[in-house]
Amino acid sequence: MAFKKTFVLLFFLSSFTTYGQQVVIKGQVTEELSKQPLQGVKVSLSTPKKEGVTDKAGFYSFTIDPADSVEISFSLIGFTSVTKKVPATEDFSLDVVLSTEDYYLDEVVLEGQKQKKISEGAEISSIDLPVEQIKSIPTLFGEKDVLKALQLMPGVQTGSEGMAGLYVRGGGPGENLFLVDHAMVYNPYHLFGFFSSFNGDALQNVNLIKGGFPARYGSRLSSVINMELKSGNPERITGEAGIGLIASRFTLEGPIVKDKLTFMISGRRTYLDVLTRPFMTGDFRAGYYFYDLAGKISYKVDPKNTIYLSGYNGNDRFSISTQFEDNQSKGNLGWRNQAYTLGWDRIINKRVFSQTALTYSGYNFNIRSEDNWGGETFFLNFNSLVSEISVKQQFEYFHSDKHKLFAGISLTHHTLNPEALVFQGSYINSDLDFSSRTRALETAIFIEDEFRPFRALTINGGIRLSSFYVNGEHYINPEPRLTAGYQLKPDLSIKAGYAEMNQFAHQLTSGGIGMPIDLWVPATENVMPARSRQVTLGMAKDFMPLNTTFSIEGYYKKTDRMAGYREGASFILFDDPYNLEDGRSWEDNVTQGQGWSYGIEFLLHKKAGRFSGWAGYTLSWTQLQFDDVNWGRKFYARYDRRHDISLVGLFKASEKIHLSSTWVYGTGNAITMPNAAFQPFTPSEQSSRPTASYTSYYYYEDRNQFRMAPYHRLDLSIQFIKKLKGRKVRTWDLSVYNLYNRQNPYFYFLENTYSNTGNQTVLKQVSLFPIIPSITYNLKF
Repeated sequence: MAFKKTFVLLFFLSSFTTYGQQVVIKGQVTEELSKQPLQGVKVSLSTPKKEGVTDKAGFYSFTIDPADSVEISFSLIGFTSVTKKVPATEDFSLDVVLSTEDYYLDEVVLEGQKQKKISEGAEISSIDLPVEQIKSIPTLFGEKDVLKALQLMPGVQTGSEGMAGLYVRGGGPGENLFLVDHAMVYNPYHLFGFFSSFNGDALQNVNLIKGGFPARYGSRLSSVINMELKSGNPERITGEAGIGLIASRFTLEGPIVKDKLTFMISGRRTYLDVLTRPFMTGDFRAGYYFYDLAGKISYKVDPKNTIYLSGYNGNDRFSISTQFEDNQSKGNLGWRNQAYTLGWDRIINKRVFSQTALTYSGYNFNIRSEDNWGGETFFLNFNSLVSEISVKQQFEYFHSDKHKLFAGISLTHHTLNPEALVFQGSYINSDLDFSSRTRALETAIFIEDEFRPFRALTINGGIRLSSFYVNGEHYINPEPRLTAGYQLKPDLSIKAGYAEMNQFAHQLTSGGIGMPIDLWVPATENVMPARSRQVTLGMAKDFMPLNTTFSIEGYYKKTDRMAGYREGASFILFDDPYNLEDGRSWEDNVTQGQGWSYGIEFLLHKKAGRFSGWAGYTLSWTQLQFDDVNWGRKFYARYDRRHDISLVGLFKASEKIHLSSTWVYGTGNAITMPNAAFQPFTPSEQSSRPTASYTSYYYYEDRNQFRMAPYHRLDLSIQFIKKLKGRKVRTWDLSVYNLYNRQNPYFYFLENTYSNTGNQTVLKQVSLFPIIPSITYNLKF
């Protein structure tokens, strides 16, 4: 027995000694011009044969046995490959800079390069969309839009004509986690949802996760949209500016202290208010504008420590005023988003990387009106706000080439004020001042392990433990996560994933299209947190000579305790402003239910080359059920869409001319329409009572039982590019939205027509955007 114990001890010590003799080769990969870190670079060792990819900070790491030297290669689509031979007798650090290739001049070279394969690893339902492709896609009024580009991906749908809201695998717009440098953005939309709040010129990376969520992400049910702002060029001042039909933008970046302290600032503003002002004469005036600002300051303390401060601020403002004789009325509606991050990235040692972030996020929606009618004055001020302060700490531990561990903790303090009303009027006895504010504490701790037991199999398993404390109620929910990928061939794999997600802040949606009047409310004793469980199974294929990938994924998602308005409720959460003392609150207007979403998605994607783009198709079903809605029966969600097709083509005809086009098709939204209309009076009664003919009653059988007409359109864009003196590049961008002038439905209404032969109720369609040409001037320097 003693011999066995001694043997086990010696074996353990031998293993420990052998592991201790290993060496670590690590470093960071950056881009030549911008000096920004490059994520997803494929890093390969020749002997021993090992492969990996850089993380979002551009870092890589290998653990190997000592050797005289080792050959290491770096490759990424669109960049020149680099191969280095380095000593491997002790720990070695190697930083590499990759330079870009001209796609249209050297296609053959690009086709011979290696790139990150989607068939490798355990990632599933995750899409990295190149920012340059986002900026090349034709869009409404020429405004390059991140969220509109994501809508063109399978499994992601738009809520309505022209809207930027994202509906991911059946989830609503409030179920998406928008992160900008770790800080959450609650309402990422401008112009009542027609544009997103993010200027693509300021972004470094855009990543969409639709399923198989890593344990490091939480707080939302349907997707994660992770965006990183540029840190700033550490060597020289560069910039980009654009002037369009309705908005202008600029971005400036560069060093404050070369290779040490950098900055980036980006801004955008519309001038709709200025353009329409000359036409606003007489007794009616209205105006609208939005702006957004983003910035980042990054300080490289030493090779192992970087501190940065980044921020985003967006504002929308709509105003209206009327005057009729001595009667006056004026009001405005606005909403504001804020997201700020103070971050610290640190390389603790050769195996451990740390990320620390202190963030603030805020969203405020406000309606103000003041009326003076017949000598009496009425004043209304309605507010809804949500804010949070969060501390996040995450560690990455490169144990070996077989194990990469992530662990972290976050602490978030929420303040939610769903409704705050001040109402003053000379005809009431006393002024009304009402507010409901809730404070809550959310915590989360997670651990995950990216494990590669052998070359063909990669597993990412983890668990997230989330907690929410509000008004004496304490919710604790475990969230297991598991994804796995098995390579059948070097370029073909099957993948699977399972994830549970919890959401403690509900977005109450009245119109189903992600409008600013969709309010945020917390989970309470009476309103439970929402939960989703999603299973995904797929196949991934790489066509390496063509720089093309193909994936097919099937998914099933079940959502419990999702929140919505009761029948007849809206964002004005009280029914009678004169009886606020009766104890009613926003909770009385909320009901909870469940949802089912399942489908299959196809994506063929070519990310670079003279011709690039993608083709996506989704076949899906989404149903909801609430006890207090539709008599408790299941019904199709408004955003249920049976078929969804997106075709995107980007063609570099020459160095001076680039072409792009998109074509989309989608099954019409499900809406509620009456099954029958009737008049309560006979024809003789109507003739004797003229006003009776204007009274109609409608019968509704089921919610969302009617389908709008299918949606489809074609957009085209052509860019004329000219290199100017120095490093300047001028681009004219001509685009056409809805080229063949498709009259897509925005909403329907019923119109009663009257004649001697009888009365008829006719369904009328309202379309929003006809064919719209636009022109944008861009200057890069």
